[in-house]
Amino acid sequence: MSALTLAEAVERRRLLEVRSSTVDLDLTQGDEVFGSVTVIRFACSSPGAGSFVDVKPKTLLRAVLNGRELDPGALADGRLPLHGLAAENELLVEAVMAYSRTGEGMHRFVDPADGEAYVYTQAFLDDGPRFFASFDQPDLKAAYEVSVTAPEDWTVVANGLVTRQEGGRWEFAPTPPISNYLVAVVAGPLFTVRSEHDGIPLGLHCRRSLAPYLEVDAEEMLDTTRRSFDHYHRVFDQRYPFDSYDQCFVPEFNAGAMENPGCVTFRDEFVFRSAVTDTEREERAIVIAHEMAHMWFGDLVTMRWWDDLWLNESFAEYLAYTVVSESTRFSGAWTGFAAARKSWGYDADQRPSTHPVAPENVDDTAEALQNFDGISYSKGAAALRQLVAWLGEEAFFKGVNSYFQQHAFGNAALADLLQALAASSGRDVHAWAERWLRTTGVDTLRVEPAQLGEDSGGRGGTRIAHTSADGELRPLLITAATYERVADGHLVLRARRSLDLPAEPEHELDSVGAGDPDLLLLNDTDLGFVKIRLDDRSWRTVTESLGGIPQELARAVLWGAARDMVRDGELDAQGYLELVAAHLPGESSAHLVQSVLGFARTTLAEQYLTPDRRSAGLGLLAGVGRDLLRRTEGGPEDASGLRLLAVRSLIAASSTPAELAVLESWREEGGVPGGPLLDPELSWQLLLRLCVLGAAGEAEIAAELVRDTSATGQEGAARCRAALPDPEAKEAAWTALFDSDLSNYLIAATAQGFWQPEQDELLGDRPQRYFEAVVDTAQRRGPAVGRLLTRYGFPAYHATEETVLAAEACLARTDLTAALRRGLVDQVDDLRRAVRAREAAAK
Repeated sequence: MSALTLAEAVERRRLLEVRSSTVDLDLTQGDEVFGSVTVIRFACSSPGAGSFVDVKPKTLLRAVLNGRELDPGALADGRLPLHGLAAENELLVEAVMAYSRTGEGMHRFVDPADGEAYVYTQAFLDDGPRFFASFDQPDLKAAYEVSVTAPEDWTVVANGLVTRQEGGRWEFAPTPPISNYLVAVVAGPLFTVRSEHDGIPLGLHCRRSLAPYLEVDAEEMLDTTRRSFDHYHRVFDQRYPFDSYDQCFVPEFNAGAMENPGCVTFRDEFVFRSAVTDTEREERAIVIAHEMAHMWFGDLVTMRWWDDLWLNESFAEYLAYTVVSESTRFSGAWTGFAAARKSWGYDADQRPSTHPVAPENVDDTAEALQNFDGISYSKGAAALRQLVAWLGEEAFFKGVNSYFQQHAFGNAALADLLQALAASSGRDVHAWAERWLRTTGVDTLRVEPAQLGEDSGGRGGTRIAHTSADGELRPLLITAATYERVADGHLVLRARRSLDLPAEPEHELDSVGAGDPDLLLLNDTDLGFVKIRLDDRSWRTVTESLGGIPQELARAVLWGAARDMVRDGELDAQGYLELVAAHLPGESSAHLVQSVLGFARTTLAEQYLTPDRRSAGLGLLAGVGRDLLRRTEGGPEDASGLRLLAVRSLIAASSTPAELAVLESWREEGGVPGGPLLDPELSWQLLLRLCVLGAAGEAEIAAELVRDTSATGQEGAARCRAALPDPEAKEAAWTALFDSDLSNYLIAATAQGFWQPEQDELLGDRPQRYFEAVVDTAQRRGPAVGRLLTRYGFPAYHATEETVLAAEACLARTDLTAALRRGLVDQVDDLRRAVRAREAAAK
């Protein structure tokens, strides 16, 4: 299918204005297809001109323009030409549409737990025409009136309040003007929890097999929803602009969630079937608040084109963390941002695929889809956080409210928001935007001894060297803090000051507090999007006393600095693991334990460590897991989930016969002595590790599937089968990945199990064969599967020059899809870092 270009969108918007659209879907036509009838009423500014409508049917039955039958055979590449337009037009499009198995368009899922079928839509970026005809671009908004015919025992949810008729007919109230990519339908024998807040009807929906789990957590989710509404109603003059607010937890969803107004869709892993940590509950709260922020940033006011994606995602990201930290029990949400989320932005901004937060040119929708990354989300949110600190909250929200007032139910661009913020603050916001939103790259601040000048009187000092890989420096508003060592290796905060650093290569640093500190930490409150490097004395203090720093956020900044140093080749993997062994067993923050162990177990142990050192690295991580387990044994109930994190880590790092014997004893006993019990998630994780190491096989997988017949059970089985150290199992998994029509989640699970460093000899030349197979599969199955096969299916463990050369040869091809090319570019950049780390360790 052709991607819509910016030039085409501009021309179509010049010609057309959509008055209204009705969408009538028939979900009673079987397991493979459904009926779709769309009627679009629209004006044309140049009568007699031509345009096209977007529609991607299995069969186009009819198209009628102003009473004139169009030739269905004229449909090509998802576009139906419209010639001889009148000043006012009515277009009817009747089609048979195909259900999706990849989360694009109208996705259909059969729950293996009970055999019930469910459908939901994802209209985002080129996928809306898979279930209704539309002018598929964000600046052709319309009022949508949706009707659905469904099986009698189904519930249907869409963007507004509904009237249920006889015969399985559901008719929804017309929406205010919205972009076509926000139209949504969710249907099936749903389980529902209803509530109301501040005059807004609320609903939570999931498939029936998840009902017991939704019931347990419904009040927590509704509480987050209510608190988020209250927060947004305090800071925004415009109340929630739609008539109801349903949150639907749907299966096999590709994104975390989607901000369809009045019908938000979430991946249903957020309905927790097993024990989770407090950080995972916090993440769910953040996603709930994020999607609600979109009701204003994205739904009420929508970007004109995808170059202003930051107006949606950066604002929703920033506001979500703000709301959750200020209005819920998760007051440490910004620590979670520093510990885990922000690294997504740092990594993305240092890859060849980097782009500005607000690029000046996004040529087409295929390019736009690749920009839903750590730059548009976490870097954009970090930049906004600093902007708010610079302008002040009062001026910021005054500008935002002016922006909403001027563009409500319409479209806007970067310049519109900047104009509103400049007027409210009196600041040169445009210059700030040029530096932060139009450039790429991460700045680094390095503390160094100052050069002694003639007027120094012999006294030493400190300076900050300010650099950037792209040579474009950005102004920074950060804090700096000094710490002093006290008894038992602990440190105390002595002073903190704010630093307003211009975009210059060197800054003098006046004393931050009195005396010569043991630790001088820049950006200690994580206000800036910047990498930091410490002076020698401060780094020695970190290696000896990192765990003794009282501020959780400061520890997160330091762990992040250590992570950056590893990726940049300034700290070897062994040095990072020594930090982990020395300071993580006593760590009280679940944010830090989760992020540090995750980086150490995946990036370091699987990629950066040479094969001969991997076993020792896993042993060290297993030891940390045992230390954490002992520390949390017999104590009060662990609300934050540290003990659960310890168990997960110990399972993942176990590799010796003694460690495997412990895992097998847990499996036989159904739990860890002192807790936790082996719920479905832990059971599958444990079984996966046993399968990887040849300590379990098909019989154990089949027995586990009897105990867990759910969809996640099916995924767990696929993951375990792909991980078996058996030639036939590997060949079957390879075929499933590249030569089947598996659903998106089963593709992901199979890919997650397939590549195992312990099985390098068995895997043979498949790391090189991957690059041929993935091209054909991505072309055949589309962008969603292409992204999965690069995210989970890439042979990242095989960090050798041979793999790099094979990857580079693949990237030299001209037939790669946009999604595949972007995924490979990012993975190959990470692979090169791992190769350099291995080479340095071998010297």
